[in-house]
Amino acid sequence: MAKTSELKALRQICRKAGEKREIQESDKNRLLSAFGQRFARAWEAVEDQRVKKYLFTPSNRVVWIVVGKERDYLMWPAADYCSCDDFYFRVMDKQVHLCYHLIALKLAKSLESYESFEEEDELYESLMKEWKRAML
Repeated sequence: MAKTSELKALRQICRKAGEKREIQESDKNRLLSAFGQRFARAWEAVEDQRVKKYLFTPSNRVVWIVVGKERDYLMWPAADYCSCDDFYFRVMDKQVHLCYHLIALKLAKSLESYESFEEEDELYESLMKEWKRAML
């Protein structure tokens, strides 16, 4: 399980990144030390613009997606939830606190470095079915 200090470091670095719109190398090294390959994969997802924000109108529903190696993963940032297998098998079993998709989402949001899509509410159900089908 991630130490409280690791999560605190991620929060601090995300807050700083939000102010400066960049992450310094020393902070990247700190996160790499804290999260290892999970950070490396998360940073790659951010750099590759694989974090997606869907805003549905007029309801203003927001859906976050991280495009992973296998499929698209649904994210619920308020609950620190991801639909990936790593979350299910390692986060739920308390072996780790965050999968790399959640780390990527937190970093991308703080840097405002994600792709945004605005869709009509009529597409919400069909897109959610598609994303949920990928979870099976």
